[in-house]
Amino acid sequence: MGHEHHGHDHNHVHTNNKKILLISFIIIAVFMIVEVIGGYITNSLALLSDAGHMLSDAISLFIALMAFKFGERVANKNKTYGYKRFEILAALINGVLLIAISIYIFYEAISRFIDPPEVASTGMLIISTIGLLVNIFIAWLMFKGSDTKDNLNMRGAFIHVLGDLLGSVGAIVAALIMIAFGWKLADPIASVIVALLIIRSGYGVTKSALNVLMEGTPSNIDVHEISETIKSHPDIIEVHDLHIWSITSDLTALSCHAVVDKDKTVEECDSIIEEINHKLIHKSIHHATIQLETPDHQHDSSLLCCMEQTEHVH
Repeated sequence: MGHEHHGHDHNHVHTNNKKILLISFIIIAVFMIVEVIGGYITNSLALLSDAGHMLSDAISLFIALMAFKFGERVANKNKTYGYKRFEILAALINGVLLIAISIYIFYEAISRFIDPPEVASTGMLIISTIGLLVNIFIAWLMFKGSDTKDNLNMRGAFIHVLGDLLGSVGAIVAALIMIAFGWKLADPIASVIVALLIIRSGYGVTKSALNVLMEGTPSNIDVHEISETIKSHPDIIEVHDLHIWSITSDLTALSCHAVVDKDKTVEECDSIIEEINHKLIHKSIHHATIQLETPDHQHDSSLLCCMEQTEHVH
């Protein structure tokens, strides 16, 4: 019953993620066109740059949406875990894209520090204010209706939108300073501040995605705590060859060998594994493979597997 409830919740969140990504993609794509037209009419390089940022947002949201669609494809003999890793690849692309955008903003800012261009400040203020409202709405939609906390793919898309929101704030502040004081350097200074925030977020998403692709232990999992959870069963005396990794950001897998105190019947082994699996679900382990063995058949006593010890010499 608990497994069915978890599956229902996961599917519901997954559907919400896709729906919100699609709505966000449409809104951002439409506003990007508005910014391009506005930037051309006002001759504002800042607005055209922001339109480029919006284009990267639209691309990243589209990639994230396609990742969810590909991730729905069922497992087969060539892809035994299905296509769920597409979500992590999308998060990695988004993270790298965020870093690339930041580097481009730094590059543009340098040329503006050297030779500040003329900017149509009033037009820039009006369009960037509309952009801020659009981004606040999309960020609120994502935060309230999708899984931006645990799903790495959604978090990458959400951070893109937050980066654009900060870009709009920076453009508004810069436009106000230029209108009030005629200080052209306000534009590149605001761009640099926003770029620093974006690159920090991009680094975080990229690092998390690489950890999943390297099959690292998820940051919310304590290996020794999981080991103690398994050993808390009265029939288990030792745990070794323990591996914990993420299939995707919201699906964690485990495999291990567990030593039982004496020979057990098949029914007793099934009961032990079922009880341990029930405990592990409450520790955010969704897919566990546990091999039971007696002390006589125990091959290794170390908690973590040393791969070279398992190689066969011919």
